[in-house]
Amino acid sequence: MEEKRGLRRYKCPRNVAGFWAITTTLFALFYLYFKAQNHSKTNTSMFTSDRASIKGSFKLQSIYKHGVGAHPSMQVLEVNEEVLDATKSKFSEYTTSAGDDEEMWTSSSQYATENPMSYEFELSYEPQSLKRMLYRDPDFVESYLDFAHENPHMASQVHLDWIDDTVVVPKVTDKKTIISLALMSSNAYVRLPHTGDWRNLSRPWNHTENSGHGWDDDGLRGHVFSNKQQDIVVLAVKGTSAQGLAGSGEDETTVNDKLNDNLLFSCCCARISYLWTTVCDCYMKSYTCDEACLERELRRKDRYYKAVLNIYKQVAEKYPTSTIWVTGHSLGGALGSLLGRTYGLPVVAFEAPGELLATRRLHLPMPPGYPNYLEGVWHFGNTADPIFMGTCNGASSSCSIGGYAMETSCHTGKVCVYDVVKDKGWHVSLFNHRIHKVIDEVLESYEKPARCIPPGPCHDCFNWEYVRKEAPSHTMVSSTTTSSTRSTITPEPTITSSCVGRNWYGWCTKYD
Repeated sequence: MEEKRGLRRYKCPRNVAGFWAITTTLFALFYLYFKAQNHSKTNTSMFTSDRASIKGSFKLQSIYKHGVGAHPSMQVLEVNEEVLDATKSKFSEYTTSAGDDEEMWTSSSQYATENPMSYEFELSYEPQSLKRMLYRDPDFVESYLDFAHENPHMASQVHLDWIDDTVVVPKVTDKKTIISLALMSSNAYVRLPHTGDWRNLSRPWNHTENSGHGWDDDGLRGHVFSNKQQDIVVLAVKGTSAQGLAGSGEDETTVNDKLNDNLLFSCCCARISYLWTTVCDCYMKSYTCDEACLERELRRKDRYYKAVLNIYKQVAEKYPTSTIWVTGHSLGGALGSLLGRTYGLPVVAFEAPGELLATRRLHLPMPPGYPNYLEGVWHFGNTADPIFMGTCNGASSSCSIGGYAMETSCHTGKVCVYDVVKDKGWHVSLFNHRIHKVIDEVLESYEKPARCIPPGPCHDCFNWEYVRKEAPSHTMVSSTTTSSTRSTITPEPTITSSCVGRNWYGWCTKYD
């Protein structure tokens, strides 16, 4: 009995010591938890207060031009004093001519300037979490796109690494920011005088060859604006210059702009009826189209999607540490959205046609189980613009009369729509697609930007059937030696000639 009592007296101090050890540990854990919570709240409040006050000024630094067709070279023009003096003189010349001032710049007195190329744009921005690919090197991304294009059924089985990345994005609730981005988009339309030192970025390059390099050549253009303090770059992609579309202006890029419009935003190569000249040979029969053929056409090196990828690659190499945003109007906005979806970039587009169909045809990477409206893509438009709303189709529509097959209406990201039909009593018209009318009479006239919301249920080209024909046959050419056998695959040519030039209505005028 005494032994048991002694044992009990011996164990009691151990129990007390264990109790105090556990209690002390719990108190320490609670202390660390509440300290972390208070620290998190403090950081969050500081982070939130900073979000509303981040602003910066952006200036045009360089202009990229990517040729297509017979001259696919790429050049860059650095904006220096010589270029600014020349553009100022040209702008003064245009503004004295009737009607040309509206094409060059907005008519708003608030943004009046002697030279659009030297204008400083003020933007506000804020941090936002975006889900992006971990590896976004252009070489890696393009290799994935090539694989997805050649093996579309296996692309979904490739497990890409995705991360939640905090990125500085434009503040889309700030009116001045939205107007400034729209002005940047309009800046990409401004024609430069044929002056300045265009530096070639392509190889090979023959200086004696008359390749038409410079501002007056055909192809895709992009203006690069930067803010050195915050290390942010904005790439503004030029939209459609069109004959037959009201208020679009005319430009050397008209023919290829139209070809890419009809390829990106039609159901099947702009096959509206037997009277139309299609922009590719993927049409099979009534409401039936070769899907693999369409994907090959979109990925061709002389198409604008490939051109905008190449321009971005050059910009990313020049600004390796910068945050890059993309903006654009119409075709430029759609291309910017496709570029943003490819690399996980913030994008603000204006009056862009629906680009969801092109996104799927290009097999752009998409985070699994992640709704696309949570990505950093914002589409601003108005209800009186038939191109943005996807209603500019049918035989009697203005687009069809002009030779444009604008059949898509579904957008990715979020849509920010100004209901000018209800609020202002506007009628649907192509004039409401023009960027300067949008800036002067829509963006400026409303007290605040339109609310950005996820797009509703949408399905383009529901009455079309898309089939996937087998890839062109290949022949095996073997060369045998005493030690090994080597096999190479040589594709059989399926087309003896291709169209390298079209008139404004789409008819082929030149073959290679």
